[in-house]
Amino acid sequence: MEIRFFAGAAEAAGVDTMEMEVEGLTAAQVASRLADQNPRLARVLAVSSLLADGARISDLDADLTGTSRLDVLPPFAGG
Repeated sequence: MEIRFFAGAAEAAGVDTMEMEVEGLTAAQVASRLADQNPRLARVLAVSSLLADGARISDLDADLTGTSRLDVLPPFAGG
C-alpha cells in the first residue's frame, strides 16, 4: 500500500510517500507501526485523519487489506 503524508505529517515522516505491506492489518496497527519507527511522527499521527482510498477512516479497527492508498492528513491551519 502507498502511504502519503501531507503537510506536517510529511515533515515529521521525512518523506512524502512510502510503501508498506498491510495485509491483515487494521488502521490502528498501521499507525502503531509508523509511530514505533518515528516518535515525532507518532505525535502527528495522534491528531491526524486517515483516509483509505479517499474515504475517511472513522473506525481504527478497520481492516486495511485491499487498500491501495492511505493518506495521513494532520490538522491544517484555518481548517
